[in-house]
Amino acid sequence: MLTEEEIRQDLAKLKDIVIAHKAPEAQLAIHPETINGQDYEVFTNAPRNLSELYDLGLAEPDETFLVYLDERFSFAETLEMSRRMSRVLIEQYGIQHGDRVAVCARNSPEWCLAYMAATIVGAVIVPMNSWWKGAEIEYGLSDSGTKLVFVDHSRYQQILPYIDSLKVDLIQIKPEAGSSFPEFYSLIENVAPLNNDEITALNVNPEDNASIMYTSGSTGMPKGVLSTHRNIINALYTWLFVREIGEILRPELVEENPESQPALLCNVPLFHVTGSHAQFLASFVYSRKMVMMYKWDAEKALELLEQERISVFHGVPTMTWEIMQSEKFNETDLRSLRGVQSGGAPRPPEHLKMMLDKFPEKAIPGLGYGLTETNAIGAIISGAFYEAKPHSTGRPTPPVSTVMIADEAGNELAPNAVGEICIKGPTVMKGYWNKPEETAEVLKDGWFYTGDIGLLDDLGFLVILDRAKDIVIRGGENIGCAEVEYAIAEHPSVSEVSVYGIPDERLGEILVATVMLKPEEKLIDDDLKIFLSERIATFKVPEQFYFQYEQLPRIASGKIAKKKLRQLTLEKLALA
Repeated sequence: MLTEEEIRQDLAKLKDIVIAHKAPEAQLAIHPETINGQDYEVFTNAPRNLSELYDLGLAEPDETFLVYLDERFSFAETLEMSRRMSRVLIEQYGIQHGDRVAVCARNSPEWCLAYMAATIVGAVIVPMNSWWKGAEIEYGLSDSGTKLVFVDHSRYQQILPYIDSLKVDLIQIKPEAGSSFPEFYSLIENVAPLNNDEITALNVNPEDNASIMYTSGSTGMPKGVLSTHRNIINALYTWLFVREIGEILRPELVEENPESQPALLCNVPLFHVTGSHAQFLASFVYSRKMVMMYKWDAEKALELLEQERISVFHGVPTMTWEIMQSEKFNETDLRSLRGVQSGGAPRPPEHLKMMLDKFPEKAIPGLGYGLTETNAIGAIISGAFYEAKPHSTGRPTPPVSTVMIADEAGNELAPNAVGEICIKGPTVMKGYWNKPEETAEVLKDGWFYTGDIGLLDDLGFLVILDRAKDIVIRGGENIGCAEVEYAIAEHPSVSEVSVYGIPDERLGEILVATVMLKPEEKLIDDDLKIFLSERIATFKVPEQFYFQYEQLPRIASGKIAKKKLRQLTLEKLALA
């Protein structure tokens, strides 16, 4: 394990490497640019738009790109099919620059093709949470003003009651018998792909809107995070930059003449920023094979890790924990692994100790911190730094993003002082879709105020301590407590309710609700869970309820004393 002095020495080397790697003559050079009145540094040689990013795959056109069950598509095949669908969107559905196109499906090649086709023509892709129920999906489609939806069969069944009122066109992914809407591949079967000249003529610019990704907030319904092409691409090139400077600092980790193509297991939903950005889109940058899972299964993941010679395992900490707990772990050949990375939630230090013991030595552990609003960019840590600083989520990701710890007045705090974590850079969202007031609350002078509480230590490592926003992260999925409270409050027996998170070894946090019942009313866990299952996604339903007839405790302002309720629950469960 690195000593404090060795960390300082490595950081000094890293500083020089960063300076050289971002110099004007370098491939990953940066330059200043003013965007919407704010000064940023951006990557000079990055693609202008996502269509140009997809073209990077043609550097290795015949290499495998998408793998799903028995389906395998090369980079060239993927690009051709997406360009065919781009023509269909324009000529058959009248999709124009800026129109919203949603994809509402579990992981599949068609999900990726839909994302590519929409963004090639300058439409705004809206990746819908595939765990949502019908009413939640209807909200997202209505709020975004979606014109066309790519939808798989299960989600089609969920939104069927809302189709007439939504007035959207549908393209079905792997439909079952009796479907009345066009099927994905039938639409592109005899269609020529858009050619380069036609794509150039579409004139999709870096500052054009590219995606709306819904994220749970602390107040009510999810908010649509609006990002531009530049936002997304600068995030992808940030990860490339970090990887390259890491290899310069630790050349012993670089594998010469690898036996197989770089490969990643896509084990998180593509509607998450981790899935869409760090896994799917980043694979164009690395000429990397992406092996998709329909849904998470630890034993299936182990099978694919060995079978497909996966080099990067990237998921929420829960996933790493579950495969280490599997009886098949020790029987699985994991020699191809070069990175076991995580994001979306904290990883307990004891999990890291287990990883260092159980995974092959070359399978370097890593952890990242970022939000949908920052296109997953914030801080990152791996390898020797991570082993030495297991409670940290790393240093701010160079070279175009900055992290600041601010007090309540927005002033930057000194090292080791606790305050709100703020992030600035070209990866930060344009704003919340159609929510100017909410945008103004979190975007100030180019800084995104995350709502997370933490500090930067003497060496610049970020430590996250708490969340100012009322958010629970269950297995990497952000859950707004207010949304769940609203759903519970709709039950006729409920007078008031408070929802909060408590620690859980497997999932990081789980939801608990303390419920005040109306006089003479009775309610049990199972009945309330059934009631909620018709209103909110299953992962949002609390795992434990505490019922009472007394009013919930208050703080001086009159608000429910949520911290006190949480503490009482922890004491009941002997977790305090």
